[in-house]
Amino acid sequence: MKVLSSWSGGKDSCFALMKSVAEGLQPTVLLNMMNENGKVSRSHGIPLSILEQQAAQMGVALVAVPASWSQYEENYIATLHKIKEEYKIEGVVFGDIDLEPHREWEEKVCKAADLKAFLPLWQQNRIDLVNQMLDEGIETMIVSCNLEMGEIYLGKLLTKELALELEQKGIDPCGENGEFHTLVINCPLFQNRIQLPNFEVKTYENYCFVVWEEN
Repeated sequence: MKVLSSWSGGKDSCFALMKSVAEGLQPTVLLNMMNENGKVSRSHGIPLSILEQQAAQMGVALVAVPASWSQYEENYIATLHKIKEEYKIEGVVFGDIDLEPHREWEEKVCKAADLKAFLPLWQQNRIDLVNQMLDEGIETMIVSCNLEMGEIYLGKLLTKELALELEQKGIDPCGENGEFHTLVINCPLFQNRIQLPNFEVKTYENYCFVVWEEN
C-alpha cells in the first residue's frame, strides 16, 4: 500500500514512517505544511532546502504547502485529495503518540479524503519510544524549544542521557506537548546523512528556534 507521510522533519514522523515500512507500507510522498511565506516549516522552523534533502535521501516526493493557521485544515484536506489522485496513495502515516485531539483531527482529515490514518507510535511509553528511535539509528537534533528549556538545548543531539535529563526536569522526553521539536539528520531510511548549513539561535516571544543560514 502506498502511503503519504505527514512529515515534520523530526523524530516522531520519521520513526512512524520507519515502523510503517517495516509493516510493509510503501512511502511515496512527504507532506509538510509550511509557514505562509513557504520558506520554513511550522513549529520546527525547518527550511525547505533541508526538507528537500530529507526527501531526496529517501527517494520520495516532497509536497510543501504554505498555509496560515486559519486555512490549515482546508489546505491540508485539499492537498490530500491532490496527492491521492496524483500518487495513488491509500493512507497517511502520522507520528502522534497520545494526544487524542490530534488523532481525532487526523482521522477527520483522512476521512474527508477517503484515506486511512496510520499512527504506529500510538499509546507507547514516551521514554521507551525515544530509546527505540535511538537504538534503531535515528540521529536527531533539537531545533526549537520552549522557554523552560531555553536556547541552551538548541542544536543538541538527542541522546538517551539527554532524554533522561529532560524527564527528570519534568519535561516530556518526546516533546509531545510541544516542549521541543527535532530535525532528523540521519536514519535507516536515508541513503546518506543530510548536510546542514550553519545556524544561530534566537528567541521569538515565548519560543526558541535554530535559525539556519540561507544558501
